[in-house]
Amino acid sequence: MPVTNINIRVDSEIKTKAQELFASMGMDMTTAINVFLRKTILQKGIPFNVTTEPEKPMPIPGCLKGKIWMADDFNAPLEDFKEYME
Repeated sequence: MPVTNINIRVDSEIKTKAQELFASMGMDMTTAINVFLRKTILQKGIPFNVTTEPEKPMPIPGCLKGKIWMADDFNAPLEDFKEYME
C-alpha cells in the first residue's frame, strides 16, 4: 500500500504526553494516528463522544476521610429479620 506524509500542528506538551502514552502501549505516533484514522473511517465518524462540557476533576484519594461514619454494629442482624434467621 502506498504511503503519504501529512503535517499536523500539535501543542508540544500534548505531543510529548501522547508519545509517552503510545510508547507504553507499544506504538509510535504514526501507528496511533493510523489506528485513529482507520477507526474513524470504519465508524464513519469520530470514535468517541465529543462534548463541550468541561471534564470533571478526578476525586482526590482520601478526600472523604473522617466524613463517613459507620455504626459499630453495622453487620449485626436486624431485629426485623430475627425470625427468618433462626
